Amino acid sequence: MKNLDVMIRPFDAASDTKKLSRIWLDASLDAHSFIGKRRLLEQRRLIEEQYLPNSETWVAVRLGEPVGFISLLESFIGGIFVAPGQQGQGVGRKLIAHALEKKGKLSLEVYLQNRRAVRFYEGLGFVEVSRRANDDEGLPFENAHLQLAR
Repeated sequence: MKNLDVMIRPFDAASDTKKLSRIWLDASLDAHSFIGKRRLLEQRRLIEEQYLPNSETWVAVRLGEPVGFISLLESFIGGIFVAPGQQGQGVGRKLIAHALEKKGKLSLEVYLQNRRAVRFYEGLGFVEVSRRANDDEGLPFENAHLQLAR
């Protein structure tokens, strides 16, 4: 498996914030294009100023550089993002395994239009427990709530 050279370490606000924000934006533009570039650019500031500093974030590092991250609110995955050029190499799986080891169970919400992410989570054993028609901002982007237990 290609993720053997990936290390997981805690988030360091001083050195990681801008790099993780860039990973978030690049991955979001790729996976969530249906949301629109303008809205994603607006959300980027929230990622830097609110979400990263107020969550338990773990960083996947390859050759000394961040390539992905997972942010947790207790056992809820607030976000997991892998740099587009690093996807499909086991980074996301390693981040999920790390979080599951720490928490024992995980849950998350995923946009159903992001079929690649839905397949990824289902392949790891996440199961759908509910759906809602609108996202957190009330926009018509259907979400599924998924759970995984050890």
